[in-house]
Amino acid sequence: MENLITVIGRGHSGTRAISHTLYASGVFMGSQLNPSGDKIPPQDMYAACRVLAQYVKWDGGLSWDFRHLFTMPIDPEFEWLINAYLADVFRDTSPHKGWKIPETTLVYPWIARMFPDIKYIHWIRDPRDCIRSSHKTDDLRDFGIDYPATDDIYKKRAISWIYQYQLMKATPMPKNVIQVRFEDFVLDQERTLKALENFLGIPLGRIIVREDAVARWQRDIAALEPGASLPQYEFEFLKEAIVENGYPLTAT
Repeated sequence: MENLITVIGRGHSGTRAISHTLYASGVFMGSQLNPSGDKIPPQDMYAACRVLAQYVKWDGGLSWDFRHLFTMPIDPEFEWLINAYLADVFRDTSPHKGWKIPETTLVYPWIARMFPDIKYIHWIRDPRDCIRSSHKTDDLRDFGIDYPATDDIYKKRAISWIYQYQLMKATPMPKNVIQVRFEDFVLDQERTLKALENFLGIPLGRIIVREDAVARWQRDIAALEPGASLPQYEFEFLKEAIVENGYPLTAT
């Protein structure tokens, strides 16, 4: 399984860019892909997310206890569902293969334990751009995860973002990991692809990227008419992660 590649990153973090890049580079990414480059059908992965969620303890607020995930035996139902989801990838004889679907992030701790030797691409984007649009993982309760109830759709998305970020950070680092910021891929594609080529050990194709995909949240604010209500992209609980990943706290 060492020739497997997967992408860990929340929905709307720009993961389609790396999925399309891998596909354009001859990496088998599944028999069926949707326009976002997700391996479909997704139902087995969704079900696997709900199995793992049974073992996550919500401590209230924005605190979850993930520790049990790293020591308990992996639930056999989870293993069956992941193997079913990836069956076409396992069958394929391509020298390099993998998959991308954002929900993999929700099961990262057990994916890392099932596949300790594969290559992981940690994909991150400014959370304020991630929460501009809706995604399947916006409501974590759909996947069995408890969190503070809110009717604010932007806060709901931001909570989903911070949950997945905390889950990624809590997971012991696999042996083969690279972290890539979506913004670097867009604004300095050549340098970013060179680092990815060195990590993956294969040449990568170049896809068209648009610089206006970066810092869209800032342009939303700048384009507001006087008196118009401001979309809520900024939350206190995101600030630490924003700084950790080198993004500005305020619009520039």
